[in-house]
Amino acid sequence: MVWDGLPQHRARLVTEFIRAQRGRLAIERLPAYAPELNPVEYIWGYWKHHELPNFCPRDFTQLSYQARRALRRMRRRPPLARSCWRQANLSL
Repeated sequence: MVWDGLPQHRARLVTEFIRAQRGRLAIERLPAYAPELNPVEYIWGYWKHHELPNFCPRDFTQLSYQARRALRRMRRRPPLARSCWRQANLSL
């Protein structure tokens, strides 16, 4: 299991549950702030710099419309998503 440092993850109840698993559950804690380990951060970065650069919407409706179009274009490029996983050093 991989998780961040959320206070609930460190609660006594959770700690007792993990201990009760007697080694059947492996825990890997992420650093408090680690966007480089999150593939979604790379997808948003690509989206911002390549799909919608210099885009200044008139309103939320226009932003929503253009964002959905950009994400649909990105979805047609599976190698793009795979590269974001590789950049985060995660196996796919």
